[in-house]
Amino acid sequence: MSRVGKNPITIPGGVQVSVNGREVTVKGPKGSLNQNVADGIDVHVDGNQLTLTRATEQKRHRAMHGLYRALINNMVVGVSTGYKVEQELVGVGYRATNQGNTLDMVLGYSHHVVFELPAEIKVATRQDKGQNPIITLESHDKQLLGQVAAKIRSLRKPEPYKGKGIKFVNEVLRRKAGKSASKK
Repeated sequence: MSRVGKNPITIPGGVQVSVNGREVTVKGPKGSLNQNVADGIDVHVDGNQLTLTRATEQKRHRAMHGLYRALINNMVVGVSTGYKVEQELVGVGYRATNQGNTLDMVLGYSHHVVFELPAEIKVATRQDKGQNPIITLESHDKQLLGQVAAKIRSLRKPEPYKGKGIKFVNEVLRRKAGKSASKK
């Protein structure tokens, strides 16, 4: 049995889960999400417990069992409590501001970088005196949030010598030693 797949998912109050054929729909206070489940994986809702079972012990079914359990659990957590990602802009003159769902960043290029965010993601920026600017992204969809955060980070990845760039808060970067002058 899959260690992840066999664990039941507890459905918190205020969250509704409905199964319609191969589609699982999760609705909660933060929003609504849908996920299509592969053939060979069955979803059962019993009261406030959701369980997944697989049809056979084929390698493909064993792999999909844990995957879909994790995806549905992420949906349940997302619509009930939501997800949050914080990114930090490290570098002299790096700034970030937002106007609604439009993120405007100064990242050391000759121009401003304007990034339009999907409607499902809420963005907030803050700049404390003497601190690096922080971009906070919040959403109920974990997959979309991670994809957008990775796209923002790719606009200026942290470089290994000084650490300048966009990094996740509490991310540990591998630093390299710079040139060392030879002594004779």
